[in-house]
Amino acid sequence: MSNTLRTESAAPPPTRRRLSRQERLQQLLDVGWRIVRQDGTEALTLGHLAEQAGVTKPVVYDHFGTRAGLLAALYQDYDSRQTALMDAALAAGGQSLAGRANVIASSYVDCVLLQGREIPGVIAALAGSRELETIKRAYHVAFIEKCRAALSPFTEIGAIGSAGLWAVLGAAEALSYAAATGEITASQAKHELFETIVAVVVRSGHGGNSGAGKLADI
Repeated sequence: MSNTLRTESAAPPPTRRRLSRQERLQQLLDVGWRIVRQDGTEALTLGHLAEQAGVTKPVVYDHFGTRAGLLAALYQDYDSRQTALMDAALAAGGQSLAGRANVIASSYVDCVLLQGREIPGVIAALAGSRELETIKRAYHVAFIEKCRAALSPFTEIGAIGSAGLWAVLGAAEALSYAAATGEITASQAKHELFETIVAVVVRSGHGGNSGAGKLADI
């Protein structure tokens, strides 16, 4: 029995797996979102993030460099999730104009609401920074091209002008953040965005049976 006890006591403690660089980055981003959600954007500093994540400051500085870099990384994290959500929804969505407009409106608003009120605070903290302008510009162009590819088949000429697509983007941002701050409901935001998308396509000229109708399942 004594030998058994000695054997058990001598067993080495379980080793902790070292996180890969990408896993560490995601951990830091998750903790960053938690700080913003609980304490506001003002509380998000590199030092506080390191403390809350249980890592040393050099680890955080190595990933983000500056506070602006951290905020920009949070915005990119949000952007990548929004893009993935919309891509999946478009792949599984309907093949009519109404179906495509429904998917775009619903997925955009839903992603903003999933992040709650945190993302407006991140954007406000980054306002005027070169990092945010670069990231937002790339995202805006990608969103517009995604909408162009999804909606152009429902026009007579097979194309939608850039002005209309920028109008869709502006409506999507304004309506989503109004829903996130409680100024309007999520259903109202989705419905108005749906109507805006359909109107842009109609003005571009749509032919045949477009399937345009009321926003469904909201």
